[in-house]
This record gives sequence, structure tokens and C-alpha cells, in this order.
Amino acid sequence: MPAATATSPWYKHLWPWIIIGILACSVTLSLTMVTIAVNNPDNLVNDNYYEAGKGINRSLERELLGQTLQLHANVQLDDVTGEVNLRLSGDSRPQTLELNLISPTQPEKDRKVVLTRNDSEPGRYVGQLTDKIEGRRFVELLGVENDKTWRLFEEEQINHDQAVLLGDEPLQGAEDLKK
Repeated sequence: MPAATATSPWYKHLWPWIIIGILACSVTLSLTMVTIAVNNPDNLVNDNYYEAGKGINRSLERELLGQTLQLHANVQLDDVTGEVNLRLSGDSRPQTLELNLISPTQPEKDRKVVLTRNDSEPGRYVGQLTDKIEGRRFVELLGVENDKTWRLFEEEQINHDQAVLLGDEPLQGAEDLKK
């Protein structure tokens, strides 16, 4: 009978450590992905579709009122001072306007600015931003005329010292409401 030969212990071989390394990496990456998913939930999903659908009709009615009043706005964002300068043309001159700059995917980058009318220049509104805004945004301008809220809403690319024009695009999806 042949004598048993002593071999070196398993931890002195290369292949067990490679296998353990692969398993450890996969566990670490899996835990990292779970942590990212838990800390950054996807808030783009709305589970109340009925209420969201009703909101679309209300939104289109406000946009139709904006079209009826022939409203157009030219928005200038000053990156240095943070001043928002808006010129409104059309048949509405409310005392204040609400400008919402909405990020499509990151709600923490949404900004709301209250604009007040400048009494010395008709149609000019001024407000203040707290930080610099750049990139793709949904730009929403809200005002009130005769106790009804109107809305100008467009998707715009906001760039350094470039004017944003609202009310220059045709209203999409409101064909049924005009009848």
C-alpha cells in the first residue's frame, strides 16, 4: 500500500482564493446595489392613475385659458445675481406670478420663484433664484385672471444667459377640449 503524501494546506493554493475573491466581490456589489436602490427610490411612478388622469384635464384647461388670453412670456435668468426677469404679453396682468422650474428626473433640483409685477414697466415681473439653473427643465408659469388660473408650460433647455420663450409652441393634447 502506498504511503500517503502530505500536501500543503488549501489556503496556500491560488485557486481557492480566486474563487473566494469572486464570491466576495459579488456579495459586496450586490449589497452596494441594494443600498443604492433603497437610498434612491424611483419616484417617477404614480400608483394613482385615475387622479393623475383627472389632473391632466385640469392642466389642459389652464393651458387653454392661457392661449385664450394670448399669453407669451420671455424669461431671462441672470446667473450672476440670480435675478429672474420676465416679460409677459397678452391679456392678463396679475400682481404676482409663480414660475416653476421642474427637473424631469431629480425633484431636489426643482425650483419655485414668485415673481412680482414691476409697477413702472407694464408686463415686467421680477423674482430671485437661490442658485444657478442649467439643463433640461419643464418650465411652468402660473397666474390668475378673474379667479381662474392660467398656465404656460413647456419643456426647455436652459442655458447660460439665454432667454426662455413660453407660449410660442402649439398646445398638444387639447384638441378634444376645444370642441
